[in-house]
Amino acid sequence: MGSMPHARDATDTDGLTVGQASARLGVTVRALHHWDEIGLARPSLRTAAGYRLYTAGDLERLQRVVVYRELGLGLDRIRAVLDDAAADVPGALRAQRSQVAERIDRLQRLGAGLDRLIEAHERGLLLTAGQQAAIFGPQWDPDWPARAGQRYGDTAQWQQYAERSAARGPEEWQAVADANAALDRALGEAMDAGVTPGSPEANRLVERHRAVFASYFPLTRQMQVCLGRMYESDPGFAAHYDGVRPGLAPWFRRIIDANARAHGIDPGTATWQ
Repeated sequence: MGSMPHARDATDTDGLTVGQASARLGVTVRALHHWDEIGLARPSLRTAAGYRLYTAGDLERLQRVVVYRELGLGLDRIRAVLDDAAADVPGALRAQRSQVAERIDRLQRLGAGLDRLIEAHERGLLLTAGQQAAIFGPQWDPDWPARAGQRYGDTAQWQQYAERSAARGPEEWQAVADANAALDRALGEAMDAGVTPGSPEANRLVERHRAVFASYFPLTRQMQVCLGRMYESDPGFAAHYDGVRPGLAPWFRRIIDANARAHGIDPGTATWQ
């Protein structure tokens, strides 16, 4: 645009002040000042007191700036669209529409991911009861994830578990189940073979357990000691391990404790951290 005219002083009824224009258009005064400074949309009049006023024509240009900005055009592109008679306005808008469509697609995918994460936080497992039974076995309780969420839902570990759960489908969970089953077999075979707590083979099994368990959330050695206690004392876990080999739960706890001592951890005082 050309330089701002000063042919006459304006009266307060000739236009809108910056504040009034800001309120009418729903943009900040700071934005209007910036557009004025860069020559994108300037107020055409000035009162005798020095206040700048936007005329009806100025407001029309401002409205177009606002519309194009809402559509995502940059200020330089807006200037070209408004001031260049040869500008390909439809082409510019079509290109912007394509970008908007891409953003909409990304946002829809993000929304779907957020819905899945919310559901994972609430349900624990995004699998049907039938899928859970097929993957984890008929003895699996499909209500356990929901109960665990009610009990542990405010912990960092549950949040990590939910994030992993949200990203997994049946095939990924099958791989997790297979890794756990293979570990159970290895533990039973090691106990049968007389592997002693603190031995290199026992320690490798303990570290393997931490690696397999990491599919749920990262497991520190202190946390692993706490799990070892629970495996032995909790009737459900004890029954699971005893189903693999009678007496496996206390043996498993002992090799976990021995490995912890080798890393300077007192199993008697270990806490969930």
